Amino acid sequence: MGASMLTELITGLRLQTPGLAQGLHFNNGGAGLPSQATLDAVIGQLQLEARLGPMEAAAAAQEGVDRARANAARLINASVGEIAFASSGSSALGLAVAALLSTNKPLQAGERILVGRQEWGGSLATYQRIAQRTGATVEVIPCREDGSVDPEALAPMLDARVRLVSLTWLPANGGLINDAAAIGRITRAAGVPYLIDAGQAVGQLPVDVQALGCDILKSAGRKHLRGPRGTALLYVRQALLEQLEPVFVDVQSAAWTEDQARLRSDAQMFETSESSLALTLGLGAALELATRLDLAQAFARVQRLAEQLREALRELPGITVQDLGGPGRSGLVSFTVAGIAAAEVKRRLALQNIEVGANGVPYTPLDMQARGLDGIVRATLSYLNTEDEVQRLVEALARLKS
Repeated sequence: MGASMLTELITGLRLQTPGLAQGLHFNNGGAGLPSQATLDAVIGQLQLEARLGPMEAAAAAQEGVDRARANAARLINASVGEIAFASSGSSALGLAVAALLSTNKPLQAGERILVGRQEWGGSLATYQRIAQRTGATVEVIPCREDGSVDPEALAPMLDARVRLVSLTWLPANGGLINDAAAIGRITRAAGVPYLIDAGQAVGQLPVDVQALGCDILKSAGRKHLRGPRGTALLYVRQALLEQLEPVFVDVQSAAWTEDQARLRSDAQMFETSESSLALTLGLGAALELATRLDLAQAFARVQRLAEQLREALRELPGITVQDLGGPGRSGLVSFTVAGIAAAEVKRRLALQNIEVGANGVPYTPLDMQARGLDGIVRATLSYLNTEDEVQRLVEALARLKS
């Protein structure tokens, strides 16, 4: 796709995104603005359920669900059988981790879980609680000078006691991009399961699970994919699926044949028959849109806009850009405003119809504590944003300090 074609496509997508008429949206790392197609898919299924009955309308939705699964697989270069849908990124991670560390081969005292310093707070809490119950430990992989997880430091940490390596690929509190593929090469060589939290990656940049070398990957649907809240993707490599036992099953994930229930052999072993088909179809519409984009070009646009914002913020008195990492940073721009708490900056900008995020220590506790931060303002760029919108955000921030 040429640059002019991308610009034309984005112009059309902006027109098909109702929320853009309400103000400036820079909270795409929290939740992106859904397209009209996503809204239509959700509402259309709900209306069909109202007319026919929810159970009767389910059959009509199956083709759309199958198409959504196929598009999810295509988007991350997986097979259809390696894709499950979940209600959130946290539930996707929890289901996979429970199957790996609890029901399959329970974690033992003395065993280890290795995490990056930028680990998402909810995932870190999950690992810590499992470790506390079992006598295992959670250890942090050292960082490079730029703050990213150091693959070379990881290699000597791997031994027979390591049960899982977990990485937040694009952290939630800055523009850093961890070298997920390098870590994948090391874990694969050592035969250690590798989980990637790709919540800020899927839909923002190209994702290829084969190149990443991961065994598990999860992502909420509401962020850069612009899907509905209450949706998520879970990828589990087929070779690992064959070793897992879900913490619970139902008639869909383990159907009865003759005198016993037989567990599915694909990732749908983590799904149940009771889920919102309306939300899944909405996610399907978002996935279909994402597969039409040249994500490499879209991400290049995001990076240009993000660098425009970072450079402008550095010129504003009292504002400090808090992003780590080298030149290849994400569209997540974090900063602090002297004398104004992050939540208060968010509130004041919202009064001007400008939406940003505000993250505290619980979101990325290890990294925030290591850097002495108690909160950051987070402006996450999307391919839908424009240079003019970035300039208007900068002007609004300048007024806060005047």
